[in-house]
Amino acid sequence: MLAVPAALLLLVASLLLLRTGQSAVRDVDLATVTLTFPSQAAGILSASGYVVAQQKAAVASKGTGRLEFLGAEEGDRVRRGQVIAKLEDDDIEAALARARANLEVARAEYNDAERTLRRTQSLVDRGLAPDADLDAATARFERIRAGITAAEAAVREAEVGLENTRIRAPFDGTVLTKDANVGEIVAPFAASANSRGAVVTIADMSSLQVEADVSESNIMRVSLGQACEIVLDAYPQKRYRGVVHKIVPTADRAKATVLTKVAFKDRDDHVLPEMSAKVTFLSAEAPSEQDAGPVLTVPLGAVVDRNGSPVVLRVRDGLTQETPVSTGRVLGDRLEITQGLADGDQVVLRPSPDLISGASVRQRPH
Repeated sequence: MLAVPAALLLLVASLLLLRTGQSAVRDVDLATVTLTFPSQAAGILSASGYVVAQQKAAVASKGTGRLEFLGAEEGDRVRRGQVIAKLEDDDIEAALARARANLEVARAEYNDAERTLRRTQSLVDRGLAPDADLDAATARFERIRAGITAAEAAVREAEVGLENTRIRAPFDGTVLTKDANVGEIVAPFAASANSRGAVVTIADMSSLQVEADVSESNIMRVSLGQACEIVLDAYPQKRYRGVVHKIVPTADRAKATVLTKVAFKDRDDHVLPEMSAKVTFLSAEAPSEQDAGPVLTVPLGAVVDRNGSPVVLRVRDGLTQETPVSTGRVLGDRLEITQGLADGDQVVLRPSPDLISGASVRQRPH
């Protein structure tokens, strides 16, 4: 009979101990120490877009012919006026040589006609030749002079034809794509299925901008000259300073967006056309490059003053540890931590004054 009460007492004692242990674990709000970019505090709006060259050209020939020379490929830098490619030009060279020869003949005839006119004028003045001879000499001289003008025009026409076989860069830029190969037929409008239109595509890399769509409801928060921060999807840890260069004065009816163009203030060679990018429109000027790197931060409510020093209650294995910290800038609703914590640490948010080191805590259920 005494065995049953003893068992009951043991069960009650176990339950009491379990309940006491559970009550010692306090529910708290936890926050994580994270890396934060300083510009995030000034961000008021974000948009996605693509890097687009504002000066870009598919360089083609004005004439039709077989591609004989191609002197540029992807990645090459070219200068304005540089010959990028050349078409076969034997027939044009021959036409130019013929036109120049005809011009020389016309000039020789012009000199002869000019001498004949002077002699005839002298004879008529002395009464040794009739006026009809002077009229004939004058007519011949004028005809040959007009022939020289025509011959010079023919030379210029042949020179233009020859120049049309040279494909030159229209501006300083970088070759993005090579669109034709030596031996292929090149035509201005690529009328034939077997002919090429453009020879290369070039872009002025200094004209690269991010074109981002901003919703109509947010476009009033964007203004010309507004500071921005640009992040390329290819380099998520790299921040580029930018500025709103243009707000296109029309909306896209289908997407209900307005196109904005954001210029780079500190572009480097990693920025390439057609890259995906995210733009953050800022309420203040973006930090300089040396100040734009990520810093450790915690929510403002995680840092409390105890005994005149800033501390946090760091949580490891469910137990609190009072940790002194050094603080820096206030970044929006977060505070920079310069010493005392590491990325990924968990801290108690808004710790109560009676919560001290060694307390058992867990995340408050939400």
